Amino acid sequence: MGLAVSLTAAVFILGPTVAIIDTFTNTLGSYLSELVRMSLRATPFRDSKWVGGWTIFYWAWWISWSPFVGLFIARVSRGRTIREFIFGTMMAPSLAAFVWFSVFGGSALYMEIWQGVPIADAVKADVSTALFAMFDVMPFGAVMSFAATLVVLVFFVTSGDSAVLVLGMMSTGGNPNPPGRIKLVWGTLVAGIAISLLLAGGLKAVQTATIVFALPFTLVIVLMVVSLWRAIRHDRKEEDRRERELRRRMRQMTEP
Repeated sequence: MGLAVSLTAAVFILGPTVAIIDTFTNTLGSYLSELVRMSLRATPFRDSKWVGGWTIFYWAWWISWSPFVGLFIARVSRGRTIREFIFGTMMAPSLAAFVWFSVFGGSALYMEIWQGVPIADAVKADVSTALFAMFDVMPFGAVMSFAATLVVLVFFVTSGDSAVLVLGMMSTGGNPNPPGRIKLVWGTLVAGIAISLLLAGGLKAVQTATIVFALPFTLVIVLMVVSLWRAIRHDRKEEDRRERELRRRMRQMTEP
Protein backbone atom coordinates (compact mmCIF):
# COMPACT_ATOMS: atom_id res chain seq x y z
CA MET A 1 0.00 0.00 0.00
CA GLY A 2 2.86 2.32 0.76
CA LEU A 3 4.36 1.69 -2.67
CA ALA A 4 0.98 2.25 -4.35
CA VAL A 5 0.50 5.53 -2.49
CA SER A 6 4.02 6.63 -3.42
CA LEU A 7 3.43 5.81 -7.09
CA THR A 8 0.15 7.73 -7.07
CA ALA A 9 1.80 10.73 -5.43
CA ALA A 10 4.63 10.66 -8.00
CA VAL A 11 2.19 10.67 -10.94
CA PHE A 12 0.17 13.42 -9.28
CA ILE A 13 3.23 15.66 -8.81
CA LEU A 14 5.06 14.88 -12.06
CA GLY A 15 1.94 14.68 -14.20
CA PRO A 16 -0.71 17.30 -15.06
CA THR A 17 -1.56 18.17 -11.46
CA VAL A 18 -4.23 20.79 -12.16
CA ALA A 19 -5.96 18.55 -14.70
CA ILE A 20 -5.93 15.68 -12.20
CA ILE A 21 -7.62 17.85 -9.55
CA ASP A 22 -10.22 18.99 -12.09
CA THR A 23 -10.78 15.37 -13.12
CA PHE A 24 -11.31 14.28 -9.53
CA THR A 25 -13.86 17.03 -8.84
CA ASN A 26 -15.74 16.55 -12.10
CA THR A 27 -15.90 12.76 -12.05
CA LEU A 28 -16.79 12.57 -8.35
CA GLY A 29 -19.76 14.85 -8.99
CA SER A 30 -20.80 12.78 -12.01
CA TYR A 31 -20.50 9.57 -9.99
CA LEU A 32 -22.67 10.84 -7.15
CA SER A 33 -25.33 12.27 -9.47
CA GLU A 34 -25.45 9.31 -11.89
CA LEU A 35 -24.98 6.39 -9.48
CA VAL A 36 -28.60 5.23 -9.38
CA ARG A 37 -29.27 5.73 -13.11
CA MET A 38 -26.08 4.00 -14.20
CA SER A 39 -26.58 1.13 -11.75
CA LEU A 40 -29.98 0.36 -13.33
CA ARG A 41 -28.91 1.09 -16.88
CA ALA A 42 -29.88 -1.33 -19.64
CA THR A 43 -29.95 -1.07 -23.44
CA PRO A 44 -33.27 -2.61 -24.54
CA PHE A 45 -33.55 -0.63 -27.80
CA ARG A 46 -30.07 -0.97 -29.23
CA ASP A 47 -27.43 -3.62 -29.60
CA SER A 48 -24.77 -2.79 -27.06
CA LYS A 49 -22.35 -5.11 -25.30
CA TRP A 50 -21.23 -2.52 -22.77
CA VAL A 51 -23.69 -3.40 -20.01
CA GLY A 52 -23.03 -7.14 -20.31
CA GLY A 53 -19.28 -6.78 -20.64
CA TRP A 54 -18.86 -4.29 -17.81
CA THR A 55 -21.76 -3.60 -15.45
CA ILE A 56 -23.23 -7.11 -15.26
CA PHE A 57 -19.84 -8.79 -15.49
CA TYR A 58 -18.38 -6.87 -12.58
CA TRP A 59 -21.50 -7.42 -10.48
CA ALA A 60 -21.04 -11.14 -11.08
CA TRP A 61 -17.30 -10.83 -10.52
CA TRP A 62 -17.73 -9.48 -7.01
CA ILE A 63 -20.52 -11.91 -6.21
CA SER A 64 -18.19 -14.77 -7.10
CA TRP A 65 -15.47 -13.23 -4.92
CA SER A 66 -17.77 -12.51 -1.98
CA PRO A 67 -17.20 -15.83 -0.11
CA PHE A 68 -13.45 -15.22 -0.11
CA VAL A 69 -13.51 -11.49 0.50
CA GLY A 70 -16.26 -11.69 3.13
CA LEU A 71 -14.57 -14.32 5.26
CA PHE A 72 -11.14 -12.75 4.89
CA ILE A 73 -12.38 -9.29 5.90
CA ALA A 74 -14.36 -10.79 8.78
CA ARG A 75 -11.20 -12.51 10.00
CA VAL A 76 -9.08 -9.36 9.97
CA SER A 77 -11.93 -7.18 11.33
CA ARG A 78 -12.55 -9.11 14.52
CA GLY A 79 -13.20 -6.69 17.38
CA ARG A 80 -14.23 -3.80 15.12
CA THR A 81 -17.59 -2.04 15.35
CA ILE A 82 -20.06 -2.11 12.47
CA ARG A 83 -19.33 1.58 11.84
CA GLU A 84 -15.59 0.92 11.63
CA PHE A 85 -16.21 -2.10 9.42
CA ILE A 86 -18.35 -0.13 6.95
CA PHE A 87 -15.84 2.72 6.79
CA GLY A 88 -12.87 0.37 6.34
CA THR A 89 -14.45 -1.86 3.70
CA MET A 90 -16.67 0.57 1.76
CA MET A 91 -15.88 4.25 2.33
CA ALA A 92 -12.07 4.16 2.47
CA PRO A 93 -11.59 1.83 -0.55
CA SER A 94 -14.10 3.84 -2.59
CA LEU A 95 -12.25 7.07 -1.82
CA ALA A 96 -8.94 5.41 -2.71
CA ALA A 97 -10.44 4.25 -6.03
CA PHE A 98 -11.67 7.78 -6.79
CA VAL A 99 -8.18 9.15 -6.24
CA TRP A 100 -6.44 6.34 -8.15
CA PHE A 101 -8.62 6.61 -11.26
CA SER A 102 -8.48 10.40 -11.21
CA VAL A 103 -4.67 10.44 -11.03
CA PHE A 104 -3.90 7.75 -13.59
CA GLY A 105 -6.98 8.07 -15.80
CA GLY A 106 -6.88 11.86 -15.72
CA SER A 107 -3.19 11.90 -16.61
CA ALA A 108 -3.68 9.48 -19.50
CA LEU A 109 -6.61 11.43 -20.93
CA TYR A 110 -4.76 14.73 -20.61
CA MET A 111 -1.72 13.35 -22.41
CA GLU A 112 -3.87 11.81 -25.14
CA ILE A 113 -6.01 14.92 -25.75
CA TRP A 114 -3.62 17.81 -25.14
CA GLN A 115 -0.15 16.38 -25.69
CA GLY A 116 -0.82 13.93 -28.51
CA VAL A 117 0.58 10.90 -26.68
CA PRO A 118 -0.91 7.80 -28.41
CA ILE A 119 -2.16 6.14 -25.25
CA ALA A 120 -5.48 5.14 -26.89
CA ASP A 121 -3.51 3.21 -29.51
CA ALA A 122 -1.55 1.52 -26.74
CA VAL A 123 -4.83 0.50 -25.08
CA LYS A 124 -6.12 -0.98 -28.34
CA ALA A 125 -2.87 -2.86 -28.84
CA ASP A 126 -2.65 -4.27 -25.30
CA VAL A 127 -4.59 -2.76 -22.42
CA SER A 128 -2.31 -4.42 -19.87
CA THR A 129 0.72 -2.42 -21.05
CA ALA A 130 -0.99 0.94 -21.68
CA LEU A 131 0.06 2.19 -18.24
CA PHE A 132 3.71 1.83 -19.19
CA ALA A 133 3.12 3.82 -22.38
CA MET A 134 2.11 6.71 -20.16
CA PHE A 135 5.17 6.28 -17.95
CA ASP A 136 7.43 6.37 -21.03
CA VAL A 137 6.69 10.08 -21.55
CA MET A 138 6.96 11.07 -17.89
CA PRO A 139 10.04 11.96 -15.83
CA PHE A 140 11.51 8.95 -14.00
CA GLY A 141 9.36 6.74 -16.20
CA ALA A 142 11.61 3.69 -15.83
CA VAL A 143 11.47 3.91 -12.03
CA MET A 144 7.68 4.27 -12.04
CA SER A 145 7.32 1.36 -14.48
CA PHE A 146 9.33 -0.85 -12.13
CA ALA A 147 7.26 0.30 -9.14
CA ALA A 148 4.00 -0.33 -11.03
CA THR A 149 5.11 -3.84 -11.99
CA LEU A 150 5.94 -4.58 -8.37
CA VAL A 151 2.59 -3.17 -7.17
CA VAL A 152 0.63 -5.30 -9.65
CA LEU A 153 2.61 -8.40 -8.69
CA VAL A 154 2.09 -7.87 -4.96
CA PHE A 155 -1.63 -7.13 -5.35
CA PHE A 156 -2.18 -10.26 -7.44
CA VAL A 157 -0.24 -12.42 -5.01
CA THR A 158 -2.12 -10.90 -2.06
CA SER A 159 -5.49 -11.63 -3.68
CA GLY A 160 -4.50 -15.19 -4.47
CA ASP A 161 -3.06 -15.75 -1.01
CA SER A 162 -6.25 -14.42 0.62
CA ALA A 163 -8.40 -16.73 -1.50
CA VAL A 164 -6.23 -19.75 -0.68
CA LEU A 165 -6.36 -18.87 3.03
CA VAL A 166 -10.17 -18.70 3.03
CA LEU A 167 -10.47 -21.96 1.06
CA GLY A 168 -8.18 -23.57 3.60
CA MET A 169 -10.34 -22.25 6.44
CA MET A 170 -13.50 -23.61 4.79
CA SER A 171 -12.00 -27.05 4.24
CA THR A 172 -10.65 -27.42 7.78
CA GLY A 173 -13.82 -26.70 9.73
CA GLY A 174 -13.22 -22.98 10.16
CA ASN A 175 -9.62 -23.19 11.38
CA PRO A 176 -8.33 -19.57 11.22
CA ASN A 177 -4.80 -20.84 10.56
CA PRO A 178 -5.06 -23.80 8.14
CA PRO A 179 -1.95 -25.96 7.58
CA GLY A 180 0.44 -24.98 4.83
CA ARG A 181 -0.13 -28.19 2.88
CA ILE A 182 -3.87 -27.43 2.65
CA LYS A 183 -3.18 -23.96 1.30
CA LEU A 184 -0.65 -25.39 -1.16
CA VAL A 185 -3.24 -27.84 -2.51
CA TRP A 186 -5.84 -25.12 -2.93
CA GLY A 187 -3.32 -22.79 -4.54
CA THR A 188 -2.39 -25.46 -7.07
CA LEU A 189 -6.05 -26.15 -7.86
CA VAL A 190 -6.92 -22.46 -8.28
CA ALA A 191 -3.92 -21.87 -10.52
CA GLY A 192 -4.73 -24.98 -12.56
CA ILE A 193 -8.34 -23.92 -13.12
CA ALA A 194 -7.28 -20.42 -14.15
CA ILE A 195 -4.66 -21.75 -16.59
CA SER A 196 -7.17 -24.23 -18.06
CA LEU A 197 -9.77 -21.52 -18.66
CA LEU A 198 -7.21 -19.20 -20.25
CA LEU A 199 -5.93 -21.95 -22.55
CA ALA A 200 -9.46 -23.07 -23.43
CA GLY A 201 -10.98 -19.73 -24.32
CA GLY A 202 -8.81 -16.88 -23.09
CA LEU A 203 -10.18 -14.07 -20.96
CA LYS A 204 -13.68 -14.56 -22.39
CA ALA A 205 -13.83 -18.05 -20.88
CA VAL A 206 -12.77 -16.70 -17.49
CA GLN A 207 -15.48 -14.01 -17.65
CA THR A 208 -18.16 -16.52 -18.64
CA ALA A 209 -17.15 -18.93 -15.89
CA THR A 210 -17.23 -16.10 -13.35
CA ILE A 211 -20.81 -15.17 -14.26
CA VAL A 212 -21.94 -18.82 -14.24
CA PHE A 213 -20.39 -19.47 -10.83
CA ALA A 214 -21.80 -16.26 -9.37
CA LEU A 215 -25.43 -16.80 -10.38
CA PRO A 216 -26.36 -19.49 -7.80
CA PHE A 217 -24.53 -17.63 -5.03
CA THR A 218 -26.88 -14.65 -5.32
CA LEU A 219 -29.47 -16.66 -3.39
CA VAL A 220 -26.91 -17.37 -0.67
CA ILE A 221 -26.15 -13.64 -0.40
CA VAL A 222 -29.85 -12.86 0.07
CA LEU A 223 -30.02 -15.44 2.87
CA MET A 224 -26.85 -13.96 4.40
CA VAL A 225 -28.44 -10.50 4.43
CA VAL A 226 -31.49 -11.88 6.26
CA SER A 227 -29.23 -13.73 8.71
CA LEU A 228 -27.15 -10.62 9.37
CA TRP A 229 -30.28 -8.57 10.04
CA ARG A 230 -31.59 -11.20 12.48
CA ALA A 231 -28.21 -11.45 14.20
CA ILE A 232 -28.02 -7.68 14.66
CA ARG A 233 -31.55 -7.59 16.09
CA HIS A 234 -30.68 -10.45 18.45
CA ASP A 235 -27.52 -8.71 19.63
CA ARG A 236 -29.48 -5.51 20.19
CA LYS A 237 -32.05 -7.32 22.29
CA GLU A 238 -29.31 -8.99 24.32
CA GLU A 239 -27.62 -5.64 24.86
CA ASP A 240 -30.90 -4.08 26.02
CA ARG A 241 -31.51 -7.02 28.35
CA ARG A 242 -28.07 -6.73 29.93
CA GLU A 243 -28.56 -2.98 30.33
CA ARG A 244 -31.91 -3.49 32.08
CA GLU A 245 -30.37 -6.11 34.32
CA LEU A 246 -27.51 -3.78 35.22
CA ARG A 247 -29.90 -0.98 36.07
CA ARG A 248 -31.98 -3.32 38.20
CA ARG A 249 -28.94 -4.40 40.18
CA MET A 250 -27.83 -0.82 40.64
CA ARG A 251 -31.26 0.10 42.04
CA GLN A 252 -31.11 -2.83 44.40
CA MET A 253 -27.71 -1.71 45.64
CA THR A 254 -28.80 1.88 46.18
CA GLU A 255 -32.20 1.22 47.73
CA PRO A 256 -32.28 1.14 51.54
